[in-house]
Amino acid sequence: MTPPFLVDSHCHLDFPDFATEREDVIARARNSGIGTMVTICTKISEFAGVRAIAEAHDDIWCSVGIHPHEAATEPATDAATLAQHARHAKVVGIGECGLDFYYEHSPRERQAEVFRTHAAAARDSGLPLIVHTRDADAETAAILTEEAGKGPLRGLLHCFSSGAELADIALDLGFYLSFSGIVTFKTAAALREIARRVPSDRILIETDAPFLAPVPKRGKRNEPAFVVHTAALLAELRGLAVETLAQQTTENFFRLFDKARPPGERRPEDA
Repeated sequence: MTPPFLVDSHCHLDFPDFATEREDVIARARNSGIGTMVTICTKISEFAGVRAIAEAHDDIWCSVGIHPHEAATEPATDAATLAQHARHAKVVGIGECGLDFYYEHSPRERQAEVFRTHAAAARDSGLPLIVHTRDADAETAAILTEEAGKGPLRGLLHCFSSGAELADIALDLGFYLSFSGIVTFKTAAALREIARRVPSDRILIETDAPFLAPVPKRGKRNEPAFVVHTAALLAELRGLAVETLAQQTTENFFRLFDKARPPGERRPEDA
């Protein structure tokens, strides 16, 4: 697939929602112009299954990590273990990890501890940190600022739906912001304003499939092919042709996730 193509920088292809038709979902994404997908790990105990999906497809990569919802129930995992998993050729990011004070499925203190462990693994491995944050803007900003002060740390806030202050702090730290179908919702006027002003070299797009299908697919199970609708809305917001938005976000993806390679590209070490 030749540029400009789109990247779904965050989806969950291992989830049961796709179990009976995963290959069809992947094919529909490719047919819609999605050249690369990242299937995201939420449970370290299920990492092998996430990794296997990436191993089976040249255009799919994966991450390793523990979602804040699972922080209290997943096996205790240190930074060295995460970094070891990250040495696998198909692992391009650490996470998703972070803070979710909306549902609080895990105690806040445990979420923060696991978040910091992932930040350490990101520093150790050199891979980007994939951050989930909900109703925890101040706490997320504080942890990111502190962890970035310990050494080089890069990454993104995925499925960004927070406020302008956290956006500015993350951008100041060198992080990227990734926008999902939420930005297309009628209630997301404030979020669209943030999406409008994010620097062109710091914006990514995603589905977070199977969740958060964008308008006009809202209410349906989300899938990577639907990232085209989020891209169209963002292009309109930013006064760009969709092709330009696709080129920018795809270049941004491969700059941040620099262990990944575009489809069809071989590196000397792959020979």
